[in-house]
Amino acid sequence: MASAEDVNLTQNSESETPKLTDLLDRGWKFYEEVDTTNEPTGSNPIQVKVKRGLMQLEEATRMVAQLDLFSRNEELEEIATTDLKYLMLPALLGALTMKQVNLSKRLEHVQMARVYFLDFLKRCKEYNISNFKMPESSEAADGTPEEDAILPAAPLQQADLITMAKQRQAKIERFKQKKDSEAKLSEIKASVDSGTADDEIVRDFYLLNIRRWIVISLEEIESIDQEMEILKRMDVLRESSAQPSQPRRPPMKPFILTKDAVQAKVFGAGYPSLATVTVDEWYEEHRKKNCQPDQGIPRGPGPSADYDAAELEKEEKERREENDDEEALQKARDWDNWKDSHRRGYGNRHNMG
Repeated sequence: MASAEDVNLTQNSESETPKLTDLLDRGWKFYEEVDTTNEPTGSNPIQVKVKRGLMQLEEATRMVAQLDLFSRNEELEEIATTDLKYLMLPALLGALTMKQVNLSKRLEHVQMARVYFLDFLKRCKEYNISNFKMPESSEAADGTPEEDAILPAAPLQQADLITMAKQRQAKIERFKQKKDSEAKLSEIKASVDSGTADDEIVRDFYLLNIRRWIVISLEEIESIDQEMEILKRMDVLRESSAQPSQPRRPPMKPFILTKDAVQAKVFGAGYPSLATVTVDEWYEEHRKKNCQPDQGIPRGPGPSADYDAAELEKEEKERREENDDEEALQKARDWDNWKDSHRRGYGNRHNMG
């Protein structure tokens, strides 16, 4: 099997095609710049670096797949030292994918990053680079937040406590491994970058980086699983809170309320652009909409109730007079005659000097 260095020598004569090693180095450098910067991750310069780094690493991944550098049938010792670093491509892709800050595509990004990290861990497991437990697949980790939100939390059992203790111990061990790897890397990195290190040191350098990324990938997958659950619950709440919009009532057109059809014609002639309706037409329109204007809230006892009673009595008196009620007419005539013969204030003179 041809190594990546042999292919790079062949490609060196073609200036248009970038070398595989240059693609990985540039993508790795973009990740380190983004990961160690003090600028906000969401700033435009940082996001530009994230995009460019992803492009470099994706192109390198396509070239590795075409070259078929890795095989399940070979052992770790059979991989050339110069090819070991390409095992980290999926891990670097997952880490840069997590640096994207597009909120509308956040769930899609974390799911894609999980696939990258899981692919990296599977390859490391096949080569037996480190002893670790593989995380669950995305299908097994994909829960149903709707059901989880309804079911009450079950009490912790003894088995659950033991599992939690094992998980905590595993995290402590991973943290120690990560710190040991970083300490050893800092010792030999200068010699590897300068090109003075021999093949054994270079090989150890890349294996230490791979073991460091195994720990990072396991931690990132745990974080991604928690974030995915939160994002899915947010989507469920957003969908449940979205209520269908109420249809807006069309604005009421201005009109003149007239007593009868004759007045409607008169007002309509004076204001041809203004609609006119009679009282009967107005009541009929309200009746069709089941909102009769005279079906108001009944008033309770109080000054307003007394006023209504007086008004009703006055209206009843006028109605009886209009209907030629003899008794009402006689009382009205007597009252008029009395007012003719007695001036105003006639009977109230007791307290006057």
